[in-house]
Amino acid sequence: MTRHLRVGILGGTFDPIHLGHLEAASAARRALSLDRVLLMPARTPPHRATEPHASVFHRFAMAALAAAEHEMMVSDLELRRDGPSYTALTLEALHREGHRPSELYFITGSDAFAEVGAWYDYPRILTLANFVVVSRPGAPRASDLIPPLAPSSEAPAVVSVEARTPDVSSTEIRRLVRAGESIDALVPVSVAGHIHRHRLYVPAPVAAVL
Repeated sequence: MTRHLRVGILGGTFDPIHLGHLEAASAARRALSLDRVLLMPARTPPHRATEPHASVFHRFAMAALAAAEHEMMVSDLELRRDGPSYTALTLEALHREGHRPSELYFITGSDAFAEVGAWYDYPRILTLANFVVVSRPGAPRASDLIPPLAPSSEAPAVVSVEARTPDVSSTEIRRLVRAGESIDALVPVSVAGHIHRHRLYVPAPVAAVL
């Protein structure tokens, strides 16, 4: 009998990707014995009023660097699709590639899942994959949002994972970069190097007036 892979998916703007993202994905992988985890940068985040600060190319590159450091994989599925990067459409695309809903584990923080009622195609979206809700600092406990259900081999479920993840945000990282302060403890080493090498999140110098 063929064994189907259990695939975790962590999506996000990743502007930049940081250790909070990666620790959440690692906690989900350990708790559910996932075979692989895909990091999936969004092209156009649907719940963000402004454009990402870094280009899609830099955000994909940083996700790829982070994936290599943490034995994960990176996907450009959402970057190749025009329009808002809705999770429901992404999961449907994975179904077309041959993945069953019961084999997919969409990883999200408890802060984001608290707003799931506002997500595109809710509540049907919860039938498209298992949802793994990981605790985040300052947000409701994952187990307070949903019952700790065990994933079924036949149908998707919502699963809570209690984990201590770093209290870090992309907004704070961008602020530190602008201020010339260290971000080494907040992002993978390779991501910090990419940010500094390409001068991401640093205001462009103002041209002198002659």
